Amino acid sequence: MEIKTIFIAFFIITTLVSYAYPSLDQEGVDDEPLVNPGREFDVLDTISPASEDYNIYMLENLPPKYKMYFKTCKDKMGPSIETCSVDILKEMLTNEHVSRECCEKVVQSGKECHMVIYKLMFRLYQLKRFANQASFKINEVWNRCSAEVGSHSSPNDVAI
Repeated sequence: MEIKTIFIAFFIITTLVSYAYPSLDQEGVDDEPLVNPGREFDVLDTISPASEDYNIYMLENLPPKYKMYFKTCKDKMGPSIETCSVDILKEMLTNEHVSRECCEKVVQSGKECHMVIYKLMFRLYQLKRFANQASFKINEVWNRCSAEVGSHSSPNDVAI
């Protein structure tokens, strides 16, 4: 009976503390970049044969429906996806804001597409160490860009 009482008391205290401080894990996330701009960011581009094999294997084993949705999202961003995706990634990792033009492309593609594209990017070998912080950063970039552009997610977005 004693252990049961201790367990219940612990559970109640833990629950109350979690309600009192729901965002402790998010405190100060913004303050410090995940990667220092410059050389440290540029090194992320370096890829070894083993990491390249990892990326190829991961991409080949994505469900066909996911690949098709990803391609649709990529097409929505247009030809500027090459430059904007690097700039957006740089904002997520170094806190350097992207241009208004890239923000417009992000908003144009829609929130769901933005989330899918960058969640996939954070599955790549070079970036997977940042995956824990990625969801927060992906959302943060979307919120900033949609506020800057003054538009919201496209009604054509479809969840996968």
